[in-house]
Amino acid sequence: MSRVRIEAVVNGEPVEFLGGTRQSLLDALRDELQLTGTKEGCGTGDCGACSVIVDGRLVCSCLMLAPEADGRTVETIEGLAKNGVMHPLQQQFLEQAALQCGFCTPGFLVAAKALLDRNPDPTESEVRYWLAGNLCRCTGYDKIVRAVMDAAAQMRAAGGAR
Repeated sequence: MSRVRIEAVVNGEPVEFLGGTRQSLLDALRDELQLTGTKEGCGTGDCGACSVIVDGRLVCSCLMLAPEADGRTVETIEGLAKNGVMHPLQQQFLEQAALQCGFCTPGFLVAAKALLDRNPDPTESEVRYWLAGNLCRCTGYDKIVRAVMDAAAQMRAAGGAR
């Protein structure tokens, strides 16, 4: 596999790395940048475990080639917490026990952040619709939806999204 130089902003930091021309963004994040929070669940874009935000748009990183990230802004689960302080979504997932094994959790959190970046006051139906592309095999979705709704309310009360 030939390699190309890729420059991007990942979690607010400029990065430069060599990525394979046929390497997925998921593999580049995990292997080249050691950002292992993003998980591979299916490799076909069906489970949402590999969700990241690219230029403000939610994408399955297993379906995007690493070279496509050149010149773009990428947000991963590692970028949610700021200066050691959990994002309200992370805090609510923890407080509401909205996870079990945790494998799908990074994808849910990133997808929920993408939703709240676009719509800081979603309805329950909108949250369920937005998260429909994320699959969890361990727990029901009710606690996850409640955590997102409560984080949204908390963020609105604090004056906006993070």
